[in-house]
Amino acid sequence: MKKIGFLSFGHWNPEPRSPLQSAGETLRQSIDLAVAAEELGIDGAYFRVHHFAQQLGSPFPLLAAIGARTSTIEIGTGVIDMRYENPLYMIEDAGAADLISGGRLQLGISRGSPEQVIDGWRHFGHLPAQGEGAADMARRHAETFLHHLDGQGFAEPNPQPMFPNPPGLLRLEPHSPGLRRRIWWGSASDATAVWAAKMGMNLQSSTLKVDETGEPFHIQQARQIRAFRTAWDEAGHDFKPRVSVSRSIFALMNDTDRMYFGRGGKERDQIGHIDNFRGIFGRGYADEPDRLIEQLRKDEAIAEADTLLLTVPNMLGVEYNTHVMESILTHVAPALGWR
Repeated sequence: MKKIGFLSFGHWNPEPRSPLQSAGETLRQSIDLAVAAEELGIDGAYFRVHHFAQQLGSPFPLLAAIGARTSTIEIGTGVIDMRYENPLYMIEDAGAADLISGGRLQLGISRGSPEQVIDGWRHFGHLPAQGEGAADMARRHAETFLHHLDGQGFAEPNPQPMFPNPPGLLRLEPHSPGLRRRIWWGSASDATAVWAAKMGMNLQSSTLKVDETGEPFHIQQARQIRAFRTAWDEAGHDFKPRVSVSRSIFALMNDTDRMYFGRGGKERDQIGHIDNFRGIFGRGYADEPDRLIEQLRKDEAIAEADTLLLTVPNMLGVEYNTHVMESILTHVAPALGWR
């Protein structure tokens, strides 16, 4: 059995022929898609966060709105770029969204990917400390976030406050018990996966990874997952971690599916240089259900993970993306033992 969620990048394009032309439309459709996914039996609604782009840059209002409209589906990010975040303010936002949803937030964070502008985090008021790089700053922000997320008091109370204070040091509010165990780290290397395990975070691994061995993507990703679990066991945490991988998977059920995704072009891993490293991009899957099932059986990383995030073409609308997810749940997942 696997948990199956969707991952949306939340694109829109103001061009006249674009099917999704504004941020408002994208946000509303994202909520509607999460509602439809819950009705289908999908386990999670996850959203990618990019700044300075026509995508979803401010996740917490969206997550809170979905939490208020749904009752069972997990709600998450994949991922929030911690170079941009004030970790203490983020605790308040995350706590509020988690409480509204009744404890369903699954928050993916990371050091971030290449952005639309040069050093965009500087515009948000964040600068690396002396001797730090931007990735170091992201991990420092993450450590601060994790340290205070458990709800322990740390701030000295004002002796003449506006409102009466409880005794002792004060914590950030609203506090959501249990959220600390539902933080994920988006990792692109074996080393950062091991670091995430030591920090007590779940693991998110996407379709991009540092090419560390020259082997096929799914084999490298499976090795990364095993390294994470070994490091987790060595760290001695008192709960079992979760691991997600994301994939583009489309069952070709009708002519519309074949028009959009039946032309091939992504059946192989791709190699490229990104953010000063050699990256390997995992292949996508699009085929008739029977052939799709046989291809997916060979993906070692999917087999290793307990959660699969299906990347969805959000600009094609709620109805079509509901069909995409239903096709996987009905015609693919049972044969692979995911359901």
